[in-house]
Amino acid sequence: MINGRVRDDGKIDGDLILNGDGDATLDHRDLWTLAGQVRAAGVRSVSGDLVAAPPFGPLGCDNMDRCAALLSSDSTYDVPLSGLAVDFGAWCVEVQPTSAGQPAQLRACGGSALPIAVEGSINTGSAKSKENYWLSRHTKDGVDTLRVGGTVSPGDRREVLRAMSDPALGAALLLRQMLRELGVKFGGGARVHYGPPVQADSTIAKVNGLALREQLGRMLRYSNNYIADLLTLNIAAARAPQPPRQLGEAAAILAGHMVRNAPAGTKPPTLYSGSGLTPENAISADEMVSLLQTQYRDAATFPAFYGGFVVPGQAPFAFLRGGSRDWRERVALKTGTMNDPVSVCAVAGYLRRRDGGWMAFAILVNGGEKRKHVPLYKAMEAIRSDIDDLLDRY
Repeated sequence: MINGRVRDDGKIDGDLILNGDGDATLDHRDLWTLAGQVRAAGVRSVSGDLVAAPPFGPLGCDNMDRCAALLSSDSTYDVPLSGLAVDFGAWCVEVQPTSAGQPAQLRACGGSALPIAVEGSINTGSAKSKENYWLSRHTKDGVDTLRVGGTVSPGDRREVLRAMSDPALGAALLLRQMLRELGVKFGGGARVHYGPPVQADSTIAKVNGLALREQLGRMLRYSNNYIADLLTLNIAAARAPQPPRQLGEAAAILAGHMVRNAPAGTKPPTLYSGSGLTPENAISADEMVSLLQTQYRDAATFPAFYGGFVVPGQAPFAFLRGGSRDWRERVALKTGTMNDPVSVCAVAGYLRRRDGGWMAFAILVNGGEKRKHVPLYKAMEAIRSDIDDLLDRY
């Protein structure tokens, strides 16, 4: 939602305010929609800044990877959390090959210019050249820079995402750039406001987030850590008397939810995040099965919950698509993997019995002191073997 008072001459005296509501799936297409609405409202210039206003925060980094990502990142899983972000808190970059020997074009996804500096270039190779391009984000004094290099093969453009150091500021920079390309002039820059909601005179643009069932589906199908942890923070923001200050604080509320239907005195599992990205999370197979059983018996929410699980034969990840026909067709599951400090491969979900009934299951393959890392393919072989035994029996 964007707030501001528009004068008859199309000028906003003061700031243009982008208010977030904890939507984990806001993307660059939504920003273009907002920008178009602002321009359609008659805005021609803004004397002040574009201000991003998250509903809670600032949040401290909650694990080693996210703390390191405040300075640099060559991935997306380690995005620092924010109640206002775009493209899962990542710089979404289009790499468009040109002619052989010439630099590829780099733009933000959606076609706007990147609002941050780019160091280096990606060369366009020939049809026979090996593709080996790379992008990384580096931050100094709160300013993000992309460093790029290597060679991209000819063909269609590629989309690459790299974690922002400050997702709320990144969203403000992107929207400001889009508005400038639509002819809106700014007297100021972009910044983030934390604290009580910014008071503004009117709403001039608004987009609605995806339905919760679709957010859950994307989280489960693609193991999206960002959606999982934002939903955890949103639950805490809705249920706690004060906005969450840290993910671990919010996860304690999530852990309490897991035992709400358990016998009195049941101790909640140890959770410091909703994604499982935190190694200190500790949940047993029995606790996962208990949660699956509870959800199965909840007629109001089970269809949306089950709809987010992946059937192996249709999975987006190749390591799930192998195995027997029954494994590929009679199982719906969610995976979880981790490599540090030891390997973890967890699979939980439901299988359909031959008589049409249901079974909930959970299997964890953990590394230990003697063997810290079990290869993923080995773990999945063992998991499929156990599930195939159940499918044969039932």
